[in-house]
Amino acid sequence: MVMGEPRREEYKIQSFDAETQQLLKTALKDPGAVDLDKVANVIVDHSLQDCVFSKEAGRMCYAIIQAESKQAGQSVFRRGLLNRLQQEYQAREQLRARSLQGWVCYVTFICNVFDYLRVNNMPMMALVNPVYDCLFRLAQPDSLSKEEEVDCLVLQLHRVGEQLEKMNGQRMDELFVLIRDGFLLPTGLSSLAQLLLLEIIEFRAAGWKTTPAAQKYYYSEVSD
Repeated sequence: MVMGEPRREEYKIQSFDAETQQLLKTALKDPGAVDLDKVANVIVDHSLQDCVFSKEAGRMCYAIIQAESKQAGQSVFRRGLLNRLQQEYQAREQLRARSLQGWVCYVTFICNVFDYLRVNNMPMMALVNPVYDCLFRLAQPDSLSKEEEVDCLVLQLHRVGEQLEKMNGQRMDELFVLIRDGFLLPTGLSSLAQLLLLEIIEFRAAGWKTTPAAQKYYYSEVSD
């Protein structure tokens, strides 16, 4: 582990109570000493409630997996994490109906985990279709009428779109058909949502890069 890396996790632990902080700190340093299924549940539960944490929790998961593999060569934590992600994935419509914020946090978290977790330097195949399914849900007309969901869709595509396209280009094509159709919807889209969708369409068309002209145009529009 790189010098100073555990410290990068420390600030994310501050939002927990003292007992949970201790559990997570131990998991990062001595994973064999704690119940790693419990650790996985704690991280997922907190990610569903705290959107700031959900954006960074993947790095903590990665650090625990690395520590566990060095110590015991096992993957108890990863298995527990994936099982829990699967449970939440299966109940995603109920989650969205119950709490839009919880749903947005879940999508942010699963994309963050997909971004960080690697097997033999490759993204985890087990997460590709669940991540795609979540993004497809965000591209449905009822989701595109909600700025929080459009914002989430665009942010996650910025983060993992290029990786996802390499894993399954056909599904990315299908997703962007939905996004383009949504952009052309005559009603229900706010001007900010339209701007965000147009920006991600152009971002992908430019090879998942922001051109200087696009940067100037979109970010001056958003700040105005």
